[in-house]
Amino acid sequence: MRGTPPSTNNFEASVRADQQAIQAMGEVLEGSNWPFVVASGTLGLKPGRVVTEEDPYDAKVNPRAANAVTALGLKERGVRVSFVRLSPTVHGKGDHGFLKRLVEVAREKQVSGFIGDGASRWNAVHRLDAASLFRLAFEKAPAGAILHAVGDEGVASRKIAEVIGSKLGVPPASISPEAAAAHFGWLGRFFAIDQPASSALTRERMGWIPTHPGLIEDLEAGHYFD
Repeated sequence: MRGTPPSTNNFEASVRADQQAIQAMGEVLEGSNWPFVVASGTLGLKPGRVVTEEDPYDAKVNPRAANAVTALGLKERGVRVSFVRLSPTVHGKGDHGFLKRLVEVAREKQVSGFIGDGASRWNAVHRLDAASLFRLAFEKAPAGAILHAVGDEGVASRKIAEVIGSKLGVPPASISPEAAAAHFGWLGRFFAIDQPASSALTRERMGWIPTHPGLIEDLEAGHYFD
């Protein structure tokens, strides 16, 4: 595609760019039955309960879901399209995402915060386990398959904050929902979401078995605090 790449801070522009890329690649692959693996996410599915691979995409909940629906239509056009829904936290050495930012905020504020009672849960996956699932999807996922790259079904945000606090030598602290944006910045609205997710069907259907450290074990390893 030509033109200026969208800003990483402009969500709407990024969604449009994703859609254009899916459409362009889909046109090239039409009628080939070649694999086309689309990265998606569990974040934005219905919160407050354990979501599964059978939970449909809902564009009303997450604008990026509309792109997934567009990609799903490629199944009818002879493309072996599949989806890997990534956990909101894909952790491991080199991660610069949510966990790294939580560590930075705790270091800056000198408290390791969690929102409210800290009961909200994040599903998580090690980056190397996620990579192995993408390979399996490319090799053998049937057209229209929705797979969950989820190692930890749900880790309580309070537990995450306690481990970070212990490693940094700062106390864990409850942050009110009203103060979350000021304390955590852009991360505040995500950290409060209760979004557990299962990967039981993915493991059964694809033979995928996560073998790398879970989120808490990865935090305890110390590389997030170097």
